[in-house]
Amino acid sequence: MLDDYQGAALDLADWSGLGDRVEVRSVREHIADRDKLAAELADCEIVVAMRERTPFDADLLSRLPRLRLLVTTGMRNASIDLGAAAAQGVTVCGTASSSTPPVELTWALLLGLARQITVESRAMREGGPWQSTVGQDLAGRTLGLLGLGKIGSRVARVASAFGMEVLAWSRHLTAERAAAEGVQLADGKEDLLRRSDFVSVHLVLSDRTRGLLGEPELRAMRPHAFLVNTSRAAIVDQAALLRALREGWIAGAGLDVFDTEPLPA
Repeated sequence: MLDDYQGAALDLADWSGLGDRVEVRSVREHIADRDKLAAELADCEIVVAMRERTPFDADLLSRLPRLRLLVTTGMRNASIDLGAAAAQGVTVCGTASSSTPPVELTWALLLGLARQITVESRAMREGGPWQSTVGQDLAGRTLGLLGLGKIGSRVARVASAFGMEVLAWSRHLTAERAAAEGVQLADGKEDLLRRSDFVSVHLVLSDRTRGLLGEPELRAMRPHAFLVNTSRAAIVDQAALLRALREGWIAGAGLDVFDTEPLPA
């Protein structure tokens, strides 16, 4: 089990049923070096990949002749070369997933931004200024959702409970589908970005969504608006986002995903 940062994999399941027939290992540190990674996995017949933290490309798969089963948490993993795996006789499968954790995390980040919780917490711990910021009310604000699937629709319901207006957009979203979730279909991506006080990303990473939010899109957002991304880092151009934050195109961002994970120290 790779990239088990929290050391939780061995405790979240009962492995005793495997007995002495199977050695179960958990690797907590991310192994970026491909030679070291191949050596670590050389004797493995089954590998569990945590999300998309480690790419399994054709080169790596070719160096794992004993591998027979590659399991990914969740049902999608863009970092696995499915064609190369099939060619090598490696079965790839996923696990059931829940929309509850990303929905709750989205709201934790959004509320933290609205109420400047991180800024005020750091100031208190470091002896900085006392209550130097003014939080934003959510009631009456506009939340823009890029994606209205299983996760996005649940985020929308919470927003409605806060009294927010909710806009949504994706390439195939219809007005009927949006109305069924009690939200308004934006006239387009740019329309959503221009009108929203908070923008939250809930899209699957694909060739069509990679780089969906770049410099033009970030510049289209309001200067007081916040961006939340709990989906995939590559949907947002990271260099453009850093520039947007440094130059004040937007007010801030709450991120759970990054181009490089773990982040360099």
